Amino acid sequence: MISTLLVANRGEIACRVFRTCRELGIATVAVYSDADASALHVREADAAVRLPGAAPADTYLRGDLIVKAALAAGADAVHPGYGFLSENAEFARAVTDAGLVWIGPPPSAIEAMASKTRAKELMGGAPLDPATVTEADLPLLVKAAAGGGGRGMRVVRALSSLGAELEAARSEAASAFGDGEVFLEPYVEGGRHVEVQVLADAYGTVWALGTRDCSLQRRHQKVIEESPAPGLPAELVASLHESAVTAARAVGYRGAGTVEFLISPAGHAHFLEMNTRLQVEHPVTEAVFGLDLVALQLRVAEGSRLPATPPQARGHAVEARLYAEDPATGWTPQTGVLRALDVQAFPTRPPLNAGGGTPNTPAGSALRADESGAVPGGPAGHDLVHAAPWLRVDAGYAAGDSIGVHYDPMIAKVIAWAPTRDAAVRLLAQALRRARVHGPVTNRALLVRSLEHPEFTGARLDTGFYERHLDALTAPAGGERYAAVAAAVADAAARPGAWRNLHSQPQAKGYGEHEVRYRRTRGGGFELVDDPGVRVVDARPDRVRLEIDGVVRPFDVTDHGDGYVHIDSPTGAHALAVRPRFTDPQDRAEPGSLLAPMPGTVVRVGDGLAAGVKVTQGQPLVWLEAMKMEHRILSPASGILTALHAVPGRQVEVGALLAVVNEATAEATQEEDTPS
Repeated sequence: MISTLLVANRGEIACRVFRTCRELGIATVAVYSDADASALHVREADAAVRLPGAAPADTYLRGDLIVKAALAAGADAVHPGYGFLSENAEFARAVTDAGLVWIGPPPSAIEAMASKTRAKELMGGAPLDPATVTEADLPLLVKAAAGGGGRGMRVVRALSSLGAELEAARSEAASAFGDGEVFLEPYVEGGRHVEVQVLADAYGTVWALGTRDCSLQRRHQKVIEESPAPGLPAELVASLHESAVTAARAVGYRGAGTVEFLISPAGHAHFLEMNTRLQVEHPVTEAVFGLDLVALQLRVAEGSRLPATPPQARGHAVEARLYAEDPATGWTPQTGVLRALDVQAFPTRPPLNAGGGTPNTPAGSALRADESGAVPGGPAGHDLVHAAPWLRVDAGYAAGDSIGVHYDPMIAKVIAWAPTRDAAVRLLAQALRRARVHGPVTNRALLVRSLEHPEFTGARLDTGFYERHLDALTAPAGGERYAAVAAAVADAAARPGAWRNLHSQPQAKGYGEHEVRYRRTRGGGFELVDDPGVRVVDARPDRVRLEIDGVVRPFDVTDHGDGYVHIDSPTGAHALAVRPRFTDPQDRAEPGSLLAPMPGTVVRVGDGLAAGVKVTQGQPLVWLEAMKMEHRILSPASGILTALHAVPGRQVEVGALLAVVNEATAEATQEEDTPS
């Protein structure tokens, strides 16, 4: 029996595993980098061991340090989570060689499947040879052989860019997984990303736990997932299940894993890979099957048997990943203090709880796996028609935590279950719309719009969704003017002033691009000067009600003192900068300045670049690494590089000056170079 478990990971997945451990009476141990010293997963663990440093290569990718930490803390088992070393056979062996229980498949299975190249060969396929591909093979996909999550992946549409994309993918893969091996495969346009969750014990039983659709992706990383995958023919589902079980049996698999497929527009299934670990999106499977997959992982590792067949699926579940990133600016990661994170999960004790709950909401009735590994109280006989929908939040941060530059920018996952897909999608969209998420820019608005898009509600899904619709999904939200009015009136309500029996000059307050002018009225209310059709019904420092064209709407207003005011309403949320009365001259940047769009580390600069060198529009000048992803900083115009401040290895903050391109100098130079 496992008594103490170390999770060789961080953030949301560490917190997720700890919750199940608490329900099973298992003590927990966290590991943490210097950047994570006060992180939520450290606070939730019973014990924690420091991994000196901040970069993943120095901390969460150091298997030797993690094994030492487990032994020092008295752990008898190690759960790898996902990412980092979760698919590293050497790490799995090191764990077992140290006399610890490995919560995962045998190292031999990891070796067979965790390397995508070997997995394809095992399943009857083979990667393409970069030396022999031609234009006829385009488009191509470069993939990391030793990991997932979109790291080390690039789409190649021109052979001329193949070399650069291979190099970038190798660098990113090495940084994220400690292994720079990459490979090539055909890129299927308009396909659906569908996967099968498998769970196997050591006695030959393999469960295929339905399907998940993960087609909505950005940068090849999943954003919204659901189970079951909608609209698949029964015969295709049966074929996917059979292929997944066959793959697991072929390598003597044990524990939880996922077999991923790409479904072409014609309905043909192409094997992609097998992830030999728990997936980020596992909660949707837990929800529809009424299981706790982490609890079952632990039982299987302890030697328990699975029943011959899994429980029956019921209802539909959808998950959205809340990221600290700005989709409107190329998905750039965002950093800073998370001032508020409040998603109203309900009921507080959901039926057939799948190990969920929120940081502030107790989980439902704790699931227990019996000695066979099955979960009692399954869905048999459950009245699906009258089952109450419920929400679950798996978070890696809490209010007051800082989101840094070193790791994945996912803040939390929000999961909705309901008897039907339509009800689950509607519930999740409404929960995200009403959530209070204050601090760095997030993708929350994009998630809501995605869930309500006709293609998604109509289950017309494919991996090109964001390529087609990103501009529309990131268009400025309506209602910002009303939010600014609410902010101005709330600020005035916090500063009581006397009403004068004279027609005084209106007072003004600026938020973002809006200036709001108002006067105080005799009864202590407010009269708006420039907003016909809008009336202030009542106002407090934290809540304002406005009548807009005859409809009264509430606005909750929060000022955390960080230069922004957050306005939340049932129709959406806004974060507006408090406008200073005068502009600081130091805020002005020289024309042609390239500023860091995010905090990160300069990993390289373009070959041959120096002050005085000619550059062309769109030419990559600087490569930044932030949150395990590489971002290229491109020249905004053709011209002369008049300054280059970026230095490889140097960390920069958002807004730091990286380089300056003088476009006018280029035009003048071109004129000088033109023969008369």
